Amino acid sequence: MNLSLIEGKRIIGNNICDGTIKRLYHADNLSVLKRLLKDQTVKGNIKLIYIDPPYNTGADFETRNQEFAYSDRFSIEEYIDFMRERLITMRELLSCDGSIYVHLDSNMVFHVKLLMDSIFGINNFRGMITRKKCKPKNYTRKTYGNISDYILFYTKSDSPTWNRPYDKWEEEKIKKEYPFIEENTGRRYKRVPIHAPGIRNGATGSKWRGMLPPPGKHWQYTPDKLDELDANNEIYWSSNGNPRRKVYLDQSKGIPVQDIWLDFLDVNNQNSLQTGYPTEKNLEMIKRIIEASSNEGDLIMDCFAGSGTTLIAAEELNRQWIGVDIGDVAIETIQKRLEFGSKKLSELDNSYKVKNNQGSLFEFSDNNTMETNNVSMVKEKEKSISYEFFQML
Repeated sequence: MNLSLIEGKRIIGNNICDGTIKRLYHADNLSVLKRLLKDQTVKGNIKLIYIDPPYNTGADFETRNQEFAYSDRFSIEEYIDFMRERLITMRELLSCDGSIYVHLDSNMVFHVKLLMDSIFGINNFRGMITRKKCKPKNYTRKTYGNISDYILFYTKSDSPTWNRPYDKWEEEKIKKEYPFIEENTGRRYKRVPIHAPGIRNGATGSKWRGMLPPPGKHWQYTPDKLDELDANNEIYWSSNGNPRRKVYLDQSKGIPVQDIWLDFLDVNNQNSLQTGYPTEKNLEMIKRIIEASSNEGDLIMDCFAGSGTTLIAAEELNRQWIGVDIGDVAIETIQKRLEFGSKKLSELDNSYKVKNNQGSLFEFSDNNTMETNNVSMVKEKEKSISYEFFQML
């Protein structure tokens, strides 16, 4: 997989002259990562990296049209060396408040976690997401059905960009979690204790309204704050004088997302929009990650771009992006997707070809000098996405 760099070609698309970064590289990603270390517009400015690298399954993967896509065969030592070199470079490219998500299955996830602990620091491990990837399987092997994979989440520092994601409340859940309705306002609310575990010696451990907090606990707020809540009618008093705080539904952003994701199965039916590329990931899942760990205008990178799902998600969420893949089929798939979008599974075929932007072509050597040649390319459709394409094989 370590192809040497022979020459590079760069095709400039429409509407890229404003400094916006939208790049697709057909190349060995390690070569690209090392080159990006010398690019001051990129190094230290990537807010989020999501990668879905090889899983070391020992298998070869094909598209739905039986085209060879890529080989996933390593020894354990080869795989760890392969990932280490790339992850070290990715960390250098991340911004100080940047994050990285690495999507793996059970085969190598724990090997890579130890590797990432050493590269990013164990204190920057934020969690491991378990995703339900498919419907239940009826295994004939003597084991449990394999319906999950995993996403390791690390940050570069202890101050990452973070926009907590929430699931929307469903009606049944609302009635269960917020069972009370305030008579004078009609607002739905729940009642929660105003104390918390642990003994405190300060104000939160003192008396309020003549009461001490229960043994082994303290007030969640100072007595002054509790007085303020009570004055605002945000304290409920039971018939025996037990205070509870009112928490209103209309103050909730939703249900905070946890680390088990059940709603992002891989595309699996005839009406699913997809490219036909093997291991294509769920678009909405990638959108959740991008929205949680970046803001509009930020730069996103996927250097195992595959079918281009990360690039499409970044585009739809108004982010800049860089995508890299070494595979011919992957690059063709991404270019088709950027030009035409995805199709329903039942409609997939090879009936359309990729069109490139009209623009200029640059060739550069290993010393990063560029020579310019004018070329005539076929103009993309108006709905297509403009981007820069680099071929470095």
